[in-house]
Amino acid sequence: MTTLKTLADHLAAERTADNAVKDVVVVIAQACVQISRVVASGAISGSLGAAGQINVQDEEQKKLDIITNDILRDALKACPAVAGLASEELEAIETTGQVGGFLVTFDPLDGSSNVDVNVSVGTIFSVLPAPTDHEPTEADFLLPGRRQVAAGYVVYGPQTMLVLTLAKGVFGFTMSAEGEWLLTHDAVAISADTAEFAINMSNQRHWAEPVRRYIDGCLQGKDGPRGKNFNMRWVASMVADVHRVMMRGGIFMYPWDQREPDKPGKLRLLYEANPMSLIVERAGGKATTDGKTAILDLQPTKLHQRVPVVLGSANEVDQVAATA
Repeated sequence: MTTLKTLADHLAAERTADNAVKDVVVVIAQACVQISRVVASGAISGSLGAAGQINVQDEEQKKLDIITNDILRDALKACPAVAGLASEELEAIETTGQVGGFLVTFDPLDGSSNVDVNVSVGTIFSVLPAPTDHEPTEADFLLPGRRQVAAGYVVYGPQTMLVLTLAKGVFGFTMSAEGEWLLTHDAVAISADTAEFAINMSNQRHWAEPVRRYIDGCLQGKDGPRGKNFNMRWVASMVADVHRVMMRGGIFMYPWDQREPDKPGKLRLLYEANPMSLIVERAGGKATTDGKTAILDLQPTKLHQRVPVVLGSANEVDQVAATA
């Protein structure tokens, strides 16, 4: 039996990334081992259900939202390479007293509305350079996604997997029973073509016309303008839906819709869209707001900014643009 490389082995062999970035990744990975065990314990530990609180996103928090946020926050604050952090669950940034090093943004438990019914959820994180001449302020977090020095996600499913990009490439690690991350997916690549799409069809009547035209073309199958049959998949957990795209191709869409016309989208730029977009692009896919505008080129304007998201197999994302 072949001995699998560990995350530590992989990081040691990675010569293009700063050692301090590797330290941050190790801290996050270790925290996610703890989160995986808390999530897996579910009702046994009494961690399921609502917490009775509303977060800064005006969403009801689950108990696990708070628990997982605290696990990551405590771990990052203890890391000497981290100067500041921002979480989807926190209203404002938090600093550590450090100058220089790195900033971390994260969604501690993406898809937490699914956790009570035992459906895959996950953690998403992004690592950014911190200012070198002062303690970070909120403005220092508002960097375009291309400034990220690392990004990743962990999906807590039948297996717990970490998908990571540092300076280049995308790699997948599976957590062993002992809590060690083992390299199981080397050089992850997204196929350019696909016959799967992931979107919440219940919102169809609210979509803008270009999105409706694109999905209509998919639904017409072999007899329609696309000339092939498509399958639809939807978990309602971004980590789970994007992980499927990473593993076997596909397109994930969470577009603007008319239910809240003043909001540009549902997903958060700093905590979800930017890190996922970096991973997707590094794997050969495309990540856009509408099939055209690259998410990684957006200039963030506020900490909890939302954006529409269209990402996945490159040729299919181009097809969305062609319907606009």
